[in-house]
Amino acid sequence: MKPERFPQLSAVSQGFLSCHTCGLLSRQPAHAESVICRRCASHLHPRKPGGTGRSWALMIAAYLLFIPANALPIMATGSLFGSQQDTILSGVIYLWTEGSWPLAALVFFASIIVPMGKLLILTYLLIAVEMRSVQNRRLRARLYRLLEFVGRWSMLDIYVVTLLSALVQLKSLASITPMPGALAFGAVVVLTMLAAMAFDPRLTWDEPHPEPLATHNPHTDVHA
Repeated sequence: MKPERFPQLSAVSQGFLSCHTCGLLSRQPAHAESVICRRCASHLHPRKPGGTGRSWALMIAAYLLFIPANALPIMATGSLFGSQQDTILSGVIYLWTEGSWPLAALVFFASIIVPMGKLLILTYLLIAVEMRSVQNRRLRARLYRLLEFVGRWSMLDIYVVTLLSALVQLKSLASITPMPGALAFGAVVVLTMLAAMAFDPRLTWDEPHPEPLATHNPHTDVHA
């Protein structure tokens, strides 16, 4: 596959900085040590300082916690007929065997496929940035937007356990108690979200070699 061709100009190469908070595009004064956004007063940087390193650290921690999140029980149910501890996967199997296959498929997708998929996508984006790859830039941009979109559904299992605990505790003959697996799973979700937030998607569009800072030309097209 041939490398994708994109315009060589970028906002940074033309002396412009985009605000991380409000998105306003501002011009960087010559020889200025720091630039403040004139709209929200945030400090402006060409790229998030240390963002890639933080993203790597948070993502690795999420990978490590993903194992106990799925191996440890996520909740314990008790009744007059006995007690039972369930992991995410055993809960999916139970729902499937009981005939609730739509709910089983939903929990499996939201609690196993989505978190692992987010970690794999973020790993791919970080490796591509570290290698300064110019391949599949549009695809990587779409993957990052997908990463942000699906993040809101990753806490489904925790919501289910919380709701069940609150509802079932109202009955005197049964109880549901969150277990360490729920804490590990919640930590995986939060760490993955923080890793995605620390990643700077603009690094995807950086050229393999640093671009010289060009003088301002009002007739030049600028690509953010």
